[in-house]
Amino acid sequence: MDYFIGIDVGTGSTKAVAIDLFGEPLHATQASYPTLSPEPTYSEQDPELIWQAFVKSLQELISQFNEKPKGIALSSAMHSVIPVGKNGAPLMNMITWADNRSAPVAKALLTTELGKKIYCETGTPIHAMTPVCKIKWLADNQPDLFERTYKFISIKEFIWFKLFETFEVDYSIASATGLFDIQKLTWHNDALEYCSLTSNKLSLPVEATHSRSKLSTGASHDLNILDQTTFIIGGSDGCMANLGSFAVAPGIAALTIGTSGAIRVANAKPTINFQAMTFNYLLTKDLFISGGPINNGGVVLKWYTETFLEKPLKTAADYDAVLLEIEKIRPGAEGLIFIPYLLGERAPVWDSDACGVFFGIRNFHTQAHFTRAVVEGVSMALYSIAAAMEFSGLSIEQIHVSGGFVHSEEWLQILADIFNRKICLINAEDASAVGAAYLGCKSLGLISDYNDLKPKQDATYQPNEKNHTVYKQVFAIYENLYKKLRSEMSDVAALR
Repeated sequence: MDYFIGIDVGTGSTKAVAIDLFGEPLHATQASYPTLSPEPTYSEQDPELIWQAFVKSLQELISQFNEKPKGIALSSAMHSVIPVGKNGAPLMNMITWADNRSAPVAKALLTTELGKKIYCETGTPIHAMTPVCKIKWLADNQPDLFERTYKFISIKEFIWFKLFETFEVDYSIASATGLFDIQKLTWHNDALEYCSLTSNKLSLPVEATHSRSKLSTGASHDLNILDQTTFIIGGSDGCMANLGSFAVAPGIAALTIGTSGAIRVANAKPTINFQAMTFNYLLTKDLFISGGPINNGGVVLKWYTETFLEKPLKTAADYDAVLLEIEKIRPGAEGLIFIPYLLGERAPVWDSDACGVFFGIRNFHTQAHFTRAVVEGVSMALYSIAAAMEFSGLSIEQIHVSGGFVHSEEWLQILADIFNRKICLINAEDASAVGAAYLGCKSLGLISDYNDLKPKQDATYQPNEKNHTVYKQVFAIYENLYKKLRSEMSDVAALR
């Protein structure tokens, strides 16, 4: 059987998916790794452990087939930074998207005309997640490390270097750094100067369809596949998720909830909104993926369940057991509202000091009320991004969903009711890995057009107008709560 592999290097795990040449998922494997927090607000991972997970997931997947794959395409999480030496060896752990150490840098840059220019020309929000802020922080706080660094790269570039011993970055990942001009497709001179960088400290930008074969000796040995296997560099997880969930047509949004979350639409040009800082990442050089990310997705439910309910969340069955109880609670959780900003928040508030709040607690609220409020709070956070996107002129008529949460029918119905849009579950396998496989198949000519692929629509959820009316009232309170508490959240952050 001919098959192609897409592999997504995510925040908590690497997942590989094999598809046939009709786009149908055949088999998937996954390998996890830990996140480290050596100091408050820090979020780091060991790049070598991620490489081992990459190798393991590929080996296990390929072992399921009698033939070798027709090719392998990559997807990865955005916003990571790894300072490396000339041999590609990390000089420190990878700084992940969730790391907040550069929040003071981002706050200062955001108030300047330079910050506005960098956002408008790179399409990347000014925030602690953004590599331009992380690298500036390293220059200011670890100058010895900064001077010793040969290249500042992402986890995708680290994997690519392991495979081929060359420093290259796809336009999609580059467009999420705050260092890349998304119109000129070159490194942004003002952003480089701000970080005290020259372009030779960064990888060579290439298109997402860029391919290589002839693996390095080390990679060939580790992966145990043919040296001439073709690898396609691919794109970022967000852009690949839009492709993998068939959300590249006008009016169709892709919504993802994994550890974090995001909602995105495809557009022929960037959508610039400095107040909400809508991101604009490149899928191809002619197609932008615009939208916004949240810090607080599935990680919030995991925190709540494991900390307060003392129940592990490891399998789909674990999630089902927790979420089943919220069906008996009416929309709005009888006045219990949850602001889910446990890890600060990105879009649309871009506030590293933001924190979580339960509001409206009364003596009749039960555990099930709190659980439903958590789910509704995360959903409201995503809805607030969609509202900002539509205010900026983007149209959302239908939403295609993916991510670990999609096992819960109740959560999907809540999303339909809050957004007042049809929700379609398409390709329940990892949409980012599947999207990478689609991109790879087309770039190698194995398919002529993405329309040749047949999306697998697993379920559809229609909005309930009565429930949406309730959620409109809840959302108004939700938005005002953050606005009124923003100053106090900063005061609490200072105490911490």
